[in-house]
Amino acid sequence: MNANQMQGLGLNVLNRFAQSDWPDRLGVRKSIEKLLYTGTRTGFQLAGAMARQFGSSGGKLEQKQRLPAAAKGVFDLSLSDEQQMMRDTLQRFAKDVLRPAAAGADHEAVFPADVRAQALELGLNFYAVPEALGGMAAEQSVVTNTLMAEDLGYGDFTLGAALLAPMGVANALTRWGSRAQQEKYLPAFADEAPPLAAFAVNEAQPAFDPNRLSTRAERNGSGYVLNGEKALVLLAREAELLLVAAQLDGAPAVFIVEGGSEGLGFREDPGMGLRAAETLRARFENVRADKLGDDDFDYQAFLDLGALAWCALAIGTCQSVMDYVVQYANERVAFGEPISHRQSVAFLIADMAIEIDAMRLLVWNAAALAEAGKPFHREAYLARLLTAEKCMKIGNDGVQIVGGHGFTKEHPVERWYRDLRAVAVMHSGLHA
Repeated sequence: MNANQMQGLGLNVLNRFAQSDWPDRLGVRKSIEKLLYTGTRTGFQLAGAMARQFGSSGGKLEQKQRLPAAAKGVFDLSLSDEQQMMRDTLQRFAKDVLRPAAAGADHEAVFPADVRAQALELGLNFYAVPEALGGMAAEQSVVTNTLMAEDLGYGDFTLGAALLAPMGVANALTRWGSRAQQEKYLPAFADEAPPLAAFAVNEAQPAFDPNRLSTRAERNGSGYVLNGEKALVLLAREAELLLVAAQLDGAPAVFIVEGGSEGLGFREDPGMGLRAAETLRARFENVRADKLGDDDFDYQAFLDLGALAWCALAIGTCQSVMDYVVQYANERVAFGEPISHRQSVAFLIADMAIEIDAMRLLVWNAAALAEAGKPFHREAYLARLLTAEKCMKIGNDGVQIVGGHGFTKEHPVERWYRDLRAVAVMHSGLHA
């Protein structure tokens, strides 16, 4: 099957999804991926996922894969037919699948197995893997990935983040992995059951700086060993592959760690938001690792692309907040008229619309520069700075407009408020 046929097949799957009647799906690997309590309550007691046997693709690659920069203009707001079809499908998925599942997932603090199963049918992982290794990626697609994040964030911030993390790991391997690393790991992401994968960058320290890491890497023979702790690792207990940031010879680098590695342990690390992403704290005690990439690895770009993904998720969720409070304000009658007739409410909503569009344009501009292979650090920094500030304001204003009910779980604005605060504290963890 050639690349065009594969792309057509993928788009047909996307198109059929919205009209499909999905059967109830069971988590077939649940029995081997459950939490295993192996120590004291306060210790690192959770065993990770069983190690997947990643195997080389048999020397298919003559050289490591690097996707070319996109050929279109640097900042083009028009979408291709494929991008528009993808957005239509993901928006339906967000409304019909993620939104109804979000409240229960947040309450139970568990990522729903049926949501993951339905998401796999979308085949999003194929967009991160080069054609030579069974995927559909022919050029850098940072803008497309940003659009995906925004649409998934519209359904739910946390569920969207958990769905994007494995795709982000595949994107990082495609962008920077060595030929051997790409041959070993990327074919699995183009499989019917792609591996669960996650990033481990954040550390539990005040004013955390991702350029000054406490986790350390040391050379050990032909590889490396890691020692340290990471915080707020999404879906860590089930991850079969981790990309871990650590300090090496005085500079930050990223390392590949396989699930089930000796010396890798986890413990609970719940937060006020991201509850359904089952965040854990990870400990590395002489864990063997492989350094990501060769000399072309760019740690700052790694962080900036992660920031863009978080920003895009937040923009989608902020759009949800605004849409929800507009409807609420028009329907909520007080003193004989809808509260939307009051300037104080109307001005808050108008500010939301302005701030959302400002965040969106900054993120799209940075993504377009990255996709074209141009410097984008300044633009990504500005996008993250604005989004971290304004998304928390929008979440707070959403609760304020709903009033006393906004403090309760009767309305989703309290969940959105909690989740949106994560943008200011998460460093990478996703990858556009």
